Amino acid sequence: MISSKGKVRGQITVTVRDCNGKVKYYKNGFWRTLFNLPRKPMIIKHHNTITNQGDGMIADLLISNPTQNKVDATNGYMRVGTGWTGTTPKNNTGVNTPTGSFKKLDSTYPKTSGEFGATGQNVVLYRTSFAAGDLNANGINEVALMNGNTSAAKCLAYAQITPAVNVTSADSLQIDWLITFNGA
Repeated sequence: MISSKGKVRGQITVTVRDCNGKVKYYKNGFWRTLFNLPRKPMIIKHHNTITNQGDGMIADLLISNPTQNKVDATNGYMRVGTGWTGTTPKNNTGVNTPTGSFKKLDSTYPKTSGEFGATGQNVVLYRTSFAAGDLNANGINEVALMNGNTSAAKCLAYAQITPAVNVTSADSLQIDWLITFNGA
């Protein structure tokens, strides 16, 4: 019997910058103020969930004639929202409560972290940058990595943004997403 411990896992990094390009900070809450702790920067790292649709998209890529669009330079998009519920993220087909529009991946993405045969060959990097004016929303707490920008798009991966971020029309939001494929 052959057994595999292979898995696909990922992580997102969300960064909010002000109109001068500097990382924004959360306002200190009661405990941070009481203990005179420094403000926390709006750079959030969190794991992701490869969705059921994402599992199907990965399998589709391995057949002779794939039927689904890849999350690539042509069809790769992210969408943010304010509706994280924590219930069944594996079943998500997009964000629960969208805010703003679908945003195309930045021009040099996706790409692998390393050349074929080298360290990082199994890590795919995605990046989307929402420029000032693209968003104006409080409580952004979810993001989806999609293979298109219509209601027919499929969701490869979904992630919670915690703590939630507030993005004004003067701010920019950058989302870096990495997906690692491990066979064992």
